[in-house]
Amino acid sequence: MRASVIIPSGNGRAHLPVCLAALRRQTFDDFEVVLVDNNSSDDSIPFVRREFPEVQVVALPYNGVFAGTVNAGIRRGGGEIVVLLNNDTEVEPDWLAELVGALDREPEASMAASKMLLFDRRDTLHSAGDFYGLDGVPGSRGVWQRDQGQYDRDRWVFGPCGGAAAYRRSMLGDVGLFDEDLVAYCEDVDLNLRARLRGHACVFAPRARVYHKLSATGSGPFASYYCGRNFVYVLAKDVPDPIVRRYWRRMLGAQLRLALEAARHGREPAARARLRGQAAGLRLLPRALAKRRSVQPRARVSADALERLMALADRPTAGLA
Repeated sequence: MRASVIIPSGNGRAHLPVCLAALRRQTFDDFEVVLVDNNSSDDSIPFVRREFPEVQVVALPYNGVFAGTVNAGIRRGGGEIVVLLNNDTEVEPDWLAELVGALDREPEASMAASKMLLFDRRDTLHSAGDFYGLDGVPGSRGVWQRDQGQYDRDRWVFGPCGGAAAYRRSMLGDVGLFDEDLVAYCEDVDLNLRARLRGHACVFAPRARVYHKLSATGSGPFASYYCGRNFVYVLAKDVPDPIVRRYWRRMLGAQLRLALEAARHGREPAARARLRGQAAGLRLLPRALAKRRSVQPRARVSADALERLMALADRPTAGLA
C-alpha cells in the first residue's frame, strides 16, 4: 500500500459526501482511506459504513480534536506515505497522484504540500505551503491572494499545511507523531519545525489542488484560543537557542502586537480568547521547555541553516530553491 489518507472528523456528516466522493475519483488507486471519528453524535459512522464501505472507520470513544485523532489514524493505516486531509475539503482527481508523484520525484523530500484554495472562491489561495517566521509566527504562503500561478515554480517550501499534506512514514518514525499537548492548531507547525531540525525537506506540489471550506469545522474563539496558546508553546519547544538569542526582541514584539490587537477588540469573543490563549501558553512553558530538552539535542541541522529557512517568511512569495 503506497498511501494512507487519514481524515479526522467530528460531527462532519454534512461534509463527508463531497470529501469521500472526490477520493473515489482519484486517478491514483494504490491507497486506503481511514476516517477517524471524534465520538460524533450525528450519523457520520453509519453513513460512511453504508455509502462508502471501502473506507476504514476508526471510532474514537473520545474527542481527540486534531492531534489525537490523526495520530490514531496514522497508527491504523499501513501506507508508506501518510496523507492528511480535512473532512471539509474537495480534492481534484489528480490530487493524490500529484502528491505521491512529488515525493517520488524528490527522494530527498520527506513532506509534500498541496495547493489549497477556498471552496467557494476557487481562484483564491488558502495555502501554497506554510512558512515560519523569525518572529515566531507561522503563516500560509499566498493566503487570500488570487491564484495566478505565482507560486507554481517553487520547488521547496518550509512545510505543508496539515489540512492536505503528505508525509513519508519513515520521517514520522524519525521525528515522531503530532504533539497531542497542542490539542488543535499549530500541530503541523510543530511537526514542520521538528522535521526541519532533523534535516527533512518539503516539496510543493502545485498541481495537487484541494478546495477547503475554510473554518467550517473550527473557527472563532476556539481557534483564537489555541493559536494564542500554541504560538507560545511551539516557539518555546522548537526554536533553537541561537535563533532565540538573535531574535527575541522580534518574537516578544510579535506577541505584544497580537495581545494589543486583541485588547483593542476586547468586546469580541475571539479577541478575548486570544488573550486567554497567550496566558495559557505562558503557563505551559515548563512543559514546552521539558520537551525542548529532548527536541533540540536531536537536531541534525545547524541553527544558521534553520534561520535561513525561517528568514524566507519575510519574503513569503519566495520558494526555498
